[in-house]
Amino acid sequence: MARYTGPKLKLSRRVGVPIVDVPKHTSKRQLSPNGVHGHRGRRLRDYGVRLNEKQKLKYHFGVLEKQFRIYLDAASHNKGNTGDVLLQMMERRLDNVVRRAGLARTIWAARQLVAHGHVFLNGRKTDRPSASVRVGDVITFKPKAQKLAKEAMESLAGFEIPGWIELNPAEFTIRVVALPATDQIPFDVNTNLIIEFYR
Repeated sequence: MARYTGPKLKLSRRVGVPIVDVPKHTSKRQLSPNGVHGHRGRRLRDYGVRLNEKQKLKYHFGVLEKQFRIYLDAASHNKGNTGDVLLQMMERRLDNVVRRAGLARTIWAARQLVAHGHVFLNGRKTDRPSASVRVGDVITFKPKAQKLAKEAMESLAGFEIPGWIELNPAEFTIRVVALPATDQIPFDVNTNLIIEFYR
């Protein structure tokens, strides 16, 4: 399976916003362009603005183009605003729920936890980071992974857990109590521009 293995900070620089909420990506100095003269900052045309918005969302959730198109196609066939449905589908990915609960520092760390079989969804081992969670689902961890989750929690002191999931830090269990609303997603993106990009 294809995946991006290069430096992640380059992705933040490319789209001009931090795609991960860690100091390395949020530092203004790190986000500024490299080189003696830096980037001259040409104004993007309409196509470039829409492309940039799409790339921001892809990089934030760690998905590639083919998978992103599948999500967009599924969202367009569901009831409701296509952009809101797309965001909700992406937010309900298993690796993202682990990240939002603060048990992994980045989406890539969360993906690795899931892919290596350390995560149980409703008591069954699940090694698919793209598995979609539903209301009432319970996510637990293998004892070995709990040490990694504890280290991530300590490094993310003051991290805010969204209201649609509940975390029991003593037992390292996550419960999905509601579907994520658009205003509960802590990443600013214009989904209308993304939908326009594919039209």
